[in-house]
Amino acid sequence: MRIALVLPALLFCTLSTFSQVSVSHLLTENLTDPLCIDTKEPRFSWRLSSPDRIELQTAYEIRVTDRPEGKAPVWSSGKVTSDQSVFVVYAGQTLQPGKKYFWQVRVWDNKGHSSGWSKTAWWQMGLLTPGDWKAQWIQPAVKEDPSQPSPLLRTTFMAKSGIASATAYITAHGLYEAQMNGQRVGDAYLTPGWTSYNKRLQYQAYDVTDLVHAGKNAVGAMLGSGWYRGTIGFEGQHNFYGSDLSLLFQLIIRYTNGHTDTIVSDAGWKSAIGEVRHSEIYDGETIDHRQEQKGWSLPGYDDARWSGVQTAGFTKDNLIATYNEPVKKQESFHKGKVLTTPKGEKVIDFGQNLTGWVIMKIKGSAGDSIRLSHAEVLDKAGNFYTENLRKAKAEDVFILKGGEEEVFEPHFTFHGFRYIRIEGLNGQVNPDDYTAVALYSAMPKTGEFTSANSLVNQLQHNIQWGQQGNFVDVPTDCPQRDERLGWTGDAQVFSRTATFNRGVDNFFAKWLKDVAADQKPNGAVPFVIPNVIGDGASAGWADVATIIPWNLYLAYGDRRVLEDQYPSMKAWVEYIRGQAKNDLWNTGFHFGDWLFYRPFDDNDGRSAVTDKYLIAQCFYAQSTQLLINAAMVLGKKEDADAYTALLKRIKDAFLREYMTPEGRLVSGTQTAYVLALQFDMLPEALRKQAAERLVKNIEDYNYHLTTGFLGTPYLCHVLSRYNFTAVAYKLLLQESYPSWLYPVKMGATTIWERWDGIRPDSTFQTPGMNSFNHYSYGAIGDWMYRVVAGIDTYEDGPGYHHSRISPHPGGGLMAAAADLETGYGRLSSHWQLTEDSLTIDITIPANTTSTVYIPAPQGGLIMEGGRNLNTVKEIRIEGVEKGYLLVRLGSGEYHFSLSQ
Repeated sequence: MRIALVLPALLFCTLSTFSQVSVSHLLTENLTDPLCIDTKEPRFSWRLSSPDRIELQTAYEIRVTDRPEGKAPVWSSGKVTSDQSVFVVYAGQTLQPGKKYFWQVRVWDNKGHSSGWSKTAWWQMGLLTPGDWKAQWIQPAVKEDPSQPSPLLRTTFMAKSGIASATAYITAHGLYEAQMNGQRVGDAYLTPGWTSYNKRLQYQAYDVTDLVHAGKNAVGAMLGSGWYRGTIGFEGQHNFYGSDLSLLFQLIIRYTNGHTDTIVSDAGWKSAIGEVRHSEIYDGETIDHRQEQKGWSLPGYDDARWSGVQTAGFTKDNLIATYNEPVKKQESFHKGKVLTTPKGEKVIDFGQNLTGWVIMKIKGSAGDSIRLSHAEVLDKAGNFYTENLRKAKAEDVFILKGGEEEVFEPHFTFHGFRYIRIEGLNGQVNPDDYTAVALYSAMPKTGEFTSANSLVNQLQHNIQWGQQGNFVDVPTDCPQRDERLGWTGDAQVFSRTATFNRGVDNFFAKWLKDVAADQKPNGAVPFVIPNVIGDGASAGWADVATIIPWNLYLAYGDRRVLEDQYPSMKAWVEYIRGQAKNDLWNTGFHFGDWLFYRPFDDNDGRSAVTDKYLIAQCFYAQSTQLLINAAMVLGKKEDADAYTALLKRIKDAFLREYMTPEGRLVSGTQTAYVLALQFDMLPEALRKQAAERLVKNIEDYNYHLTTGFLGTPYLCHVLSRYNFTAVAYKLLLQESYPSWLYPVKMGATTIWERWDGIRPDSTFQTPGMNSFNHYSYGAIGDWMYRVVAGIDTYEDGPGYHHSRISPHPGGGLMAAAADLETGYGRLSSHWQLTEDSLTIDITIPANTTSTVYIPAPQGGLIMEGGRNLNTVKEIRIEGVEKGYLLVRLGSGEYHFSLSQ
């Protein structure tokens, strides 16, 4: 190597420059100008930018006012010497419900510059106590039809001139869509979302200033059964949270003269039934345009024949503002491919398995009925296949009123599909008349991974679409069959991958509060959250209580999520301790390594069965370790010491029960060795031989994985940790079953529930459990980002404040690139191999540092930006480790080239 290991210049010295730092991307509670925050101490975040390298914040000042041009601040932080630019906590006077606040920030940097004040951002407080709600719960006064059509509720009100702002606060038992003066309120769908309703019911806030005018106005809402009272869970269960459909509505109008008007839901509203005759999440929706109440939300509509409403005394104590991004319409798919199946069915292929619905345009006669059925796949013969939907009908029925062209679109259902079957249509199918629309929570896209291998790129595509299709307000297991539940095991194994693809901090923080809400008094965590299927706590599933909070802390540096979830984390570990005997958790039901490799005709023991209690003991240790980690972050030293002692006993018990003196595990599976190594269950002296046993097992299966839900996320990580990255690459690039690329080769556009959902002979696995959009096995994405491209974060600077970039070129790939939008800005690692060189392009956001591992072959020359690395004063060389040169970098763009 031609590099002298010298320190050319102090990395963080003050450099001579004429440029100035600027501040942008102001967020309040991770949101841009949020309309409804009920957190009494909201947190502020911002980003720095500068054309120069090594840009660091040394101080900040925040000012908050209650007017855009406000002079007297509600709070001024003063100049605070700190590099913190994410999650800075408000510390001013008590914030008032419904009030709008404005804030700015300025910063000072390590080069002696000040940014000047940023542009103004704002947020508005929500309704903070039950007493802030003046509205009453209302519901139709007439008894509903047993078929459960969707009721309409409406009222009119007068508004004065000089309207400054108008905010509507809305929630429901069931789902709602609101309209005002003939226009839809907001662009959110499936509101109020799904939570543990009896304990936590979200409301939404909408800026309707542009919809309200002086004079007479009308407002209304349509309600649907949704998760609240619709069929949910197993065995046709319905009315889980209640049998009513009810609305709570409050509109606050503020005038330029300082006065306010409040319009509320009360006994003066009216109700009727409209065109949505039936709606269920699993079964779909029936819309009859002949029953349309045209203009029902306009002020001049004649509602004399409508019925009244009745008020209800439902609690408001469980009302909370919306924490996460709502479900919205996302991508649209036009002009799908029209097919005629061997059975003569009219089918459209949209080319992508997605979650959402189809918007149909049609012209026909009154009473014509068009049925759209939804499916993920066609069978071996090319026919429409719905057997894997189980009891879910997944059908939308549209009945025409006749005359002009009509447009149909569902309201309170969603489907998982790539194909639709069209029945009842007279004439040929015109693909222009059918648009598939994806629906999922509007999480910002934060990450992208690409490589020189098209199959790996399709795998990444499938991972992303699996996440999108199953992050529909809660992390569901699948979007198509009669299930669609928040399975805890699926969520925890995928959670770290999820943080790369999308900004899921708010999404998971909201859902984790429901984990805590539905956690049993003894600390047990149910199989699904929100819990609609009863009691139970399984290793690897219930550990969601500890795993996701820690993953969020690592990915976002969010200390508050640990503070909020710490009681839940501790309660779960204490539950296990109560179940264990002599520190060994070998009791109770467990799912085990769900859907591991099992050949159909296993005559020689090829099935990869891992002892369920061995798995349980590993997760007992891991949850205890994560609880220790959280305790250390939160300064709970007494807890950290106590659980550190417990952890030693847990690992000692594991060795006594599950390992021979020579280091062989009683279960010789890939999952057994992966979990034991990932969670540090073995003494240091026995880890190398265990990793070698793992590799031998993989070789015995001809470089195929045999892991299920619990072993798969860690398999390649363990191989890389013990210097078998070449083996991990062989697994990643394996194209035959079982492997990640086998479904890709079979035409998958999302991740499958089973490794062989479609067998090599094109027949299907058992239809009772065979989803083709099930994101768990997409957890390999974490390894692709963190090892292949090499982007990771250190625990001493979580949220990528101190990042680690350690790419692993080779393994059959000629190039790979990952980009991640962190709380500080874009972090990138791109590498490309040629016959005689390697290039690595790195981008590090301002106000962060990175430790970069550069592959450093003996005799190679390393250049940065065309200069010998040794002469670049902004780079600090820290040493050599396992064939890598370690350098410490500040912010900026870097271009490394290595000759062989």
